[in-house]
Amino acid sequence: MIQKTNRNIIGSGIFISPKGVLDHAGSVGFSLIVWVLGGGICALGSLCYAELGVTIPKSGGDYSYVTEIFGGLVGFLLLWSAVLIMYPTTLAVIALTFSNYVLQPAFPNCLPPYIATRLLATTCVLFLTWVNCSSVRWGTRIQDIFTVGKLLALVLIIVVGMIQIAKGHYDALAPQTAFEFIKDPSVGQIALAFLQASFAYSGWNFLNYVTEEVVEPRKNLPRAIYISIPLVTLVYTLTNIAYFSSMSPQELLDSNAVAVTFGEKLLGVFSWVMPISVALSTFGGINGYLFTSSRLCFSGAREGHLPYLLAMIHLKSCTPIPALLVCCTATIVILCIGDTHNLINYVSFINYLSYGVTIAGLLYYRWKKPKLFRPIKVNLLVPCSYLVFWAVLLGFSLYSEPVVCGMGLVIMLTGVPIYFIGVQWKNKPHWISITYLGQRLCYVVFPQDDPSEIQPLTEKSEL
Repeated sequence: MIQKTNRNIIGSGIFISPKGVLDHAGSVGFSLIVWVLGGGICALGSLCYAELGVTIPKSGGDYSYVTEIFGGLVGFLLLWSAVLIMYPTTLAVIALTFSNYVLQPAFPNCLPPYIATRLLATTCVLFLTWVNCSSVRWGTRIQDIFTVGKLLALVLIIVVGMIQIAKGHYDALAPQTAFEFIKDPSVGQIALAFLQASFAYSGWNFLNYVTEEVVEPRKNLPRAIYISIPLVTLVYTLTNIAYFSSMSPQELLDSNAVAVTFGEKLLGVFSWVMPISVALSTFGGINGYLFTSSRLCFSGAREGHLPYLLAMIHLKSCTPIPALLVCCTATIVILCIGDTHNLINYVSFINYLSYGVTIAGLLYYRWKKPKLFRPIKVNLLVPCSYLVFWAVLLGFSLYSEPVVCGMGLVIMLTGVPIYFIGVQWKNKPHWISITYLGQRLCYVVFPQDDPSEIQPLTEKSEL
């Protein structure tokens, strides 16, 4: 289970976020502090989620906890933002990173063409959606195989970087230069640096999505946190130190694919290993997020917050075809309208918002049900410290990027009328229901199958 947690947390974001963290932090030293503190904040959040996971032993993570504590509307808004923002935007960022790393060696002196990166990213998302629609086994095998690429790239970067430092190549890391600011720092920019780092750490709460499947969660959830979070923080910090052993801050900011630039400077004829490794990592990351999104849709359907359209699986292949198609479509739309840097701020703001609401729910639940048995009970300083940081981070992020962060809030709030029409309105006319239309859609996409074979997902169904 600990290995699975490490694999979820150590994601493709470490190949994407270093540039954004340095840009907003303003100096090498401050960026490294952001990476270390970012891991510490994840540890606080993980401990709170461990208490929630054993107190409310339901799969579905944030959504299940918030629905149990605050009721249907707040839970639905979290689910709505996940389906429309969190998963599709994260998929779009990882797909764009995949295309950049594949294409960058062909365009060593300039950025890859905009159309080329979008077409390749779209092709990758479409292909993996088809794989996950066709077979659960294919999807899980891809995830296991392509994790190797991620680990290979990180090990290679860290080892080569440490060798460089041992040879005395650490000018950018020397104390007298590490805190030389590229631009004047501000609290708002530091907040955005934390948002960029949080994208790389996203995944620390994924174990809570399958709490019902964890053996002895009272023991294993804290154990996974105590081992995984420090290990991931160490790996991320060492990776960034390795980058600065061969690149100046300006070179890192000018690079469109940091790991490729690192490989070109240090690996010589073997520089081709780096783009291939990162491409394998991001390919597996897209596959993993597509698979996880179907779990969330199942939890939403179980609570009655999603139509059966998004909670159906094919009777023969046992794959959640409608949910995958919706996620694929939303991802392709976002691919066409945003750049990687703004998309990370956009999705990280909404992620942090959902984390904070969930952890605030922990405090409210303690007050609401003080006598409820809690196998794990964290000190009150843990959620309070997290919420103080959360409030400061979101407040200054919204101040610094009102359009990007505010857009996420607006989209989340559009779920309010949808909730009252789609969930609260029980006696809707038949033509408003989209379940039947969804069955017909799947029949069009997969004409060899009888639409009657698209059945509602049950807890006993294999995902």
